[in-house]
Amino acid sequence: MLIADFHIHSKYSRACSKRLTLPNIASACERKGIDLIATSDFTHPAWMAHIAEETEEVRPGIFALTGDRSKTRFLLVTEISSIYSQGGKVRRVHSLVFAPSVAVAKKFNDVLVERGCNLKSDGRPIVGLSAQELLRIALEVSPDMMLIPAHAWTPWFSIFGSKSGFDSIEECFGELTPHIYAIETGLSSDPAMNWRLSMLDNITLLSNSDAHSLEKLGREATLFSIDAASAYSYRDIVGAIAKKNSDRVAETIEFFPEEGKYHVDGHAACNFSCAPHETKKCGGICPKCGKQLTIGVLNRVEALADVETEKVIHSLHAPFRSIIPLVELVAFSIGTSVTSKKVVAMYDRMIEKIGTEFYILLDAPIEKISAMAGAEIAETIASMRLNNIKLTPGYDGVFGKIEIVKKQLAVKQQSLL
Repeated sequence: MLIADFHIHSKYSRACSKRLTLPNIASACERKGIDLIATSDFTHPAWMAHIAEETEEVRPGIFALTGDRSKTRFLLVTEISSIYSQGGKVRRVHSLVFAPSVAVAKKFNDVLVERGCNLKSDGRPIVGLSAQELLRIALEVSPDMMLIPAHAWTPWFSIFGSKSGFDSIEECFGELTPHIYAIETGLSSDPAMNWRLSMLDNITLLSNSDAHSLEKLGREATLFSIDAASAYSYRDIVGAIAKKNSDRVAETIEFFPEEGKYHVDGHAACNFSCAPHETKKCGGICPKCGKQLTIGVLNRVEALADVETEKVIHSLHAPFRSIIPLVELVAFSIGTSVTSKKVVAMYDRMIEKIGTEFYILLDAPIEKISAMAGAEIAETIASMRLNNIKLTPGYDGVFGKIEIVKKQLAVKQQSLL
């Protein structure tokens, strides 16, 4: 199995950690258990120079740190922000763009510069091109390029967002819609929410971290039924994404969507949030100040959904599991902050003694975790696996809150989890 994260950022992206360099990213991926990661930000000239200096192509479209000094592999993927007018509205759509080679990525960048795009301003550049035109340019540069709508439901910058999006893929991409093979579900929705839209039945659902720091890498990820040690190529990866029913996209690892910062509707300035049916009652207006509420992901999904939850055909879709980052679980168990020395030290020891973060969260025997980290942490992880949690949903830019609800489970009873 191959674990991939195709949406991250570099130190050249606005509001991102300066520690986001390729060697640091590779090292963090080894601890997380990520096999394949996006290079990010290949449109930025300085970052592209960093890619050229720090990596080498080891297989077609697959890169490693020079000297193969890490088992982490990289794929050329960047995020681009399109802001433009269409249908009498300002549209803000973020897209992930995949490139099969450095040469193709550079040619794509050159075309964007020729079209007046300022690629030096930000690792995630803002362009005045429509999402459809961006896709057209990519396909003209190389038919092997791929574009995927990023965090498809977030209100402000996505294909289905309440503030600036569309009601269908066709409305956004027109005649180029057949070239859209996937969407990224984003932190505030999970696959089950997307399964309620029949228009997405033939669309692959991908999950990625959108990490702005090393710590956030892999908070969501996509698993492929590809041997991570095999000689896979760029075409193998994009081919797996494009062929929805090929079973090569085996599973996704998810944030609990309620923890996402745009799950329900609300107004952060007034500390007010509400479910979609309550938004309807108040006419979309904050009852505290009279300003418009930010309509969240759950509301948009319900507005566009045409399939009842109980009628979803699960065989059409890859399964998923939801996780809470290990450092948060350790902090909850110890009763302190995620940045405390005790939490950091325990996290480091668990990675050293048990295995990668994904292995610990998803597959490591509970007895093994208990023997190394103690029954309290083991029980917390077991409770997460059973979804024994209490959720306070996020809204209007405010992350949701998760509390582990322990069931006084004996560690020996969790041996099969």
